[in-house]
Amino acid sequence: MDTPTSAGDSGDSSTARIVARSSMIDSIRACGLSSLSGVRIDKEELRRKLLIPQYVRLAMQDSIKKKDVDGGDHHFSLRGSDDIPCPENPMVVFINSRSGGRNGPILKERLQQLISEEQVFDVQDVKPHEFVRYGLACLEKWANNGDLCAKETRQNIRVVVAGGDGTVGWVLGCLGELHQKGWEPVPPVAIIPLGTGNDLSRSFGWGGSFPFAWKSAIKRTLLRATTSPICRLDSWHLVLQMPGGKVVDPPHSLKATEECALDQTLEIEGDVPDKLNCYEGVFYNYFSIGMDAQIAYGFHHLRNEKPYLAQGPITNKMIYSGYGCTQGWFLTPCINDPSLRGLKNILRIHIKRVNCSEWEQIPVPKRYISKYLILPCYA
Repeated sequence: MDTPTSAGDSGDSSTARIVARSSMIDSIRACGLSSLSGVRIDKEELRRKLLIPQYVRLAMQDSIKKKDVDGGDHHFSLRGSDDIPCPENPMVVFINSRSGGRNGPILKERLQQLISEEQVFDVQDVKPHEFVRYGLACLEKWANNGDLCAKETRQNIRVVVAGGDGTVGWVLGCLGELHQKGWEPVPPVAIIPLGTGNDLSRSFGWGGSFPFAWKSAIKRTLLRATTSPICRLDSWHLVLQMPGGKVVDPPHSLKATEECALDQTLEIEGDVPDKLNCYEGVFYNYFSIGMDAQIAYGFHHLRNEKPYLAQGPITNKMIYSGYGCTQGWFLTPCINDPSLRGLKNILRIHIKRVNCSEWEQIPVPKRYISKYLILPCYA
């Protein structure tokens, strides 16, 4: 693992104080019983604040569809008047329609009504990296070409993610590419919690569960996302190296790479296999090794193969419990080869600290589960 780096925008330089709240209190806050609960939010006024000019959003949409930064150029030549007003708080929304039980598709339709169809992306159809590489790249291009609305939109755009921690981490990881390209600022991210644990959402005060009075709560969340202060979040770069030959289907946070980023200063004990599989990714909440990771991995594939079984947080937690009773420590002692029992016998973990060039090995526990936390909440 490399040094933790900031994944947020450049807002307040002071470190954000994150306070863990109970799920019940977060649910009440998410239901609208907060400072905005007594404020009537006009739908048309909210839409005026968030709506990106039509020619800009259509150009971004075409660039994404064609996977070509230049795919929407003709919309800029047809924009007409130069006096088109720029939005105060331009916003795009990523929604995981498979999250939130049966509420995902309904919520998607509601968000499209409140903003526009072109500014709401279902991650099943438009991947976050496609938005960054083509949609935002189109915006960046025309901002540099002198289009005022494109420039204002690029500078002020914010992102809302409606999904679980995995979806939020996926979007944050893709937005992190902007740092590598030198495209500043990186859009800040707000959350509508639709997942099972929602630890990231809970830690930053966006709620621990999908609100009951969601129609009114969604408007309050969108309004709050336009004015909330920007907090920083550490990200960790994770490099995984394992013996080759076995086909692994990793989650979105890990991508296969031909070249491993581990440098030559890292001392590895024992013989290194001739063929290695390497994966790289970024994590924001925590990463797990052992039983806990095995359960999460099994649930990830079950939801992809049989989405009708994962109908909401309560059902998902029951599935997690079922995996916990059929995997992990119940089966690990039954492995035939005693040398493979226990995490300390099968893996090594190294970290590279801030402003340090040397890798440092950290101890691996003897038990069958190991978790490394960034956030104060773990569901």
